[in-house]
Amino acid sequence: MSPREDEVTLRTPLYRAEALEHHDGEQREGELLRLSITWPGRAYWLLVAAVAIGIGFCAVGSVNEYASGPAVVRIEDRSDLTATFAATVAQVLARPGQHVEAGAPLIQFVAEDESAERARLDSEFELQLVRVMRDPSDQAARQSLTSLRAQRELAAARVGQRLVRASRAGIISDVRVRAGEHLNPGELIVSIVGDAAPVSLTAVLPGRYRPVLKPGMPLRFELDGERYRYHDLTIESVGDDVVGPAEVRRYLGANAADTVELKGPLVLVRARLEPRAMGDDDAANRYFDGLPGHVDVKVRAESILVSLIPALRALSHHAH
Repeated sequence: MSPREDEVTLRTPLYRAEALEHHDGEQREGELLRLSITWPGRAYWLLVAAVAIGIGFCAVGSVNEYASGPAVVRIEDRSDLTATFAATVAQVLARPGQHVEAGAPLIQFVAEDESAERARLDSEFELQLVRVMRDPSDQAARQSLTSLRAQRELAAARVGQRLVRASRAGIISDVRVRAGEHLNPGELIVSIVGDAAPVSLTAVLPGRYRPVLKPGMPLRFELDGERYRYHDLTIESVGDDVVGPAEVRRYLGANAADTVELKGPLVLVRARLEPRAMGDDDAANRYFDGLPGHVDVKVRAESILVSLIPALRALSHHAH
């Protein structure tokens, strides 16, 4: 290398001016990370307190298990009048909620043939009666008069059967027919309940809870039409057997069984309901047979800790 080239190389700085200025300034490279010594400790004790509170809550708090199912209101003092023969309804004389006395007319069936037969017999009876009055010794007229008297009584009874009367005093709770409707034997016509008829509740609960269900246990009832209005009752009786839906439907009857959904093994539970107002001005506050609802019965309670750790349940049973 020539002397001139050496001189040019010595005059050229080895580092840039910006690098030298940065090097001469305040140096912070390589310093240790500065941490606060207070917040880790606080966070640690906060975490410990939260864990302690959670464990205490799990140990003290409890989880309740409920047996739930549908229920039906039943009016016990109830009389159902059914059709005893095929007939057509001519007139409905009763209305739901009406108070009636025993023997009061409720339903009139069509009785044209029966009325015509009775009129014919009445006419023949009067003719034979005139013959007897004219000639008391006319034995044929007397025998005919005796026979017609029996036929008249039978015809009058048939006409009377076409008018359904109240079998007892009480309140009309249900009218199942309308004018012009044809009925077959056995079909329900009208229902009558007593003025102060006892009211019961029949609940249908899952059969697996039968071993823990006992009379005297509290029961909470809610009508489907009165959401969040609860009635606190007491179980009066529990069915001895676990039965299927078909047997429950037979027990409830065709009318009430259609109001609830049934499936699986079931057990029947009964409770007593306090009768509500039966006045005409408070008709909306009455119980009606077949009203559906829902019940809940608390059958078991255990701590949250045992629920989270099932092994503790076995230890608890062993200790007892």
